Amino acid sequence: MSDVAIRARTARQRWAAPGSRHDRLIRVLGTSLPIAIGVLAAFLVMAPLTAGSEVSFVLDKNKVEVAHERMKLQAASYRGLDDKGQAFRLDAGSAVQQSSSVPIVQINRMAADLQLADGPATLRADKGNYDLNSEQLRVQGPIAVRAPNGYSLDTTDAVVDLKSKTVESDRPVTGTLSNGRFRADSLRANLDDRRVRLDGNVRLRFSPAGAK
Repeated sequence: MSDVAIRARTARQRWAAPGSRHDRLIRVLGTSLPIAIGVLAAFLVMAPLTAGSEVSFVLDKNKVEVAHERMKLQAASYRGLDDKGQAFRLDAGSAVQQSSSVPIVQINRMAADLQLADGPATLRADKGNYDLNSEQLRVQGPIAVRAPNGYSLDTTDAVVDLKSKTVESDRPVTGTLSNGRFRADSLRANLDDRRVRLDGNVRLRFSPAGAK
């Protein structure tokens, strides 16, 4: 064995000899480690019993992001009953309510399903404002209504009362009935009983074959 190997072996023997620093470290760890493990185990057992059910925290209003809308929904749906207890449903691609103090929901890509006396009717529009209190829908832009027996109505910027199933518009309107077609500058229509009041430049074309 070389002199270098002998010196290295002698150094390791002195490092591990009884009473050396390494020997004292091993004795201390042999006592302290079991105690530490026992304390940790006791803490893990007692933690669920001492943990409270409430968590409090403080937020800095200058560092918290604030939502600009009170409510924003995707694929929203509103349901209700009309004056006769018949169900109606209003679906929207997206809906935004700006404030809780204003019960107006801004709706995009809307579709309403109305149950009429002789069958279901549909209403389609691009956007509008829905009043949660009055259940009235103010349509901005084109609106198309389709009902049983060939009844249709097309206009713009209309007010639809979902409870009374009425439509009002001061803009030009066109439509069809079971016995003809009509057009006018404005209208007041009841979708349930098919009563339509036309005002301004009224044009009617009747088809006797379709009249009952």
